[in-house]
Amino acid sequence: MRVDTKAVNPAFQSIIQNPGQKVFLDANFFIPPDRSEVTKVRAYSFADFKECWLIPLLSEFAGLVIHESVYDELVADSVKNYADEQKNSNPSKLKVHYDSELNSAEDALRNTYMNRIAVHSQYNPAIDNAKDRGEVRSLSFMAVKQFLFFAANDSLPVRLIKDAAKLKTGLDNMQIVQMYELIYYLYKTDRYDKKALRTLYKYQYYLTPGDKRVNPDWGSFVEQMDALYNGMM
Repeated sequence: MRVDTKAVNPAFQSIIQNPGQKVFLDANFFIPPDRSEVTKVRAYSFADFKECWLIPLLSEFAGLVIHESVYDELVADSVKNYADEQKNSNPSKLKVHYDSELNSAEDALRNTYMNRIAVHSQYNPAIDNAKDRGEVRSLSFMAVKQFLFFAANDSLPVRLIKDAAKLKTGLDNMQIVQMYELIYYLYKTDRYDKKALRTLYKYQYYLTPGDKRVNPDWGSFVEQMDALYNGMM
């Protein structure tokens, strides 16, 4: 994933200024990252990922939600149990939206969006395969209900939203928030383990030679983000 620190992201700016807004999350915000296939590193344990990332994230933002297709992707017991705990807590820290909330007209519109989006992915609505299912079905539901913010650490939803006009996905009014932006926000609050957040950034964005060719190191990343968002937090 490429880190973009060239311009202010209006979506990120909006949610840090109003952290109660509804933000849909992709599954990779819950599933511990594993880059062992690209270099000799261990996968994150869920315990470490929960401590450095999930607990801070769900503590800071009150409007976090997922679509049922993302919820279905949380198959590991530790991940699913944690999501259920957050969903069932009082007050709830995580809401799940279901396609059953759509009326018949909305369901037909959802299918239109889904077909437009799916052609740019590996998801086939006719067979409802697993690949890219969570992203495509989440974005289709959001488009019908006119929800604005999707948060991900995956190139597909970034492209579908940022290139909406060119791709004719119908997602022109939607905005994307990326994991590195939220890592930066959590770091700047001074309420969480800064070393652990720095390590998470490096693991996700500055681990391989390819990462290092296109992304800033941690110190440069923080400096560049400070220049963009100075005074906003």
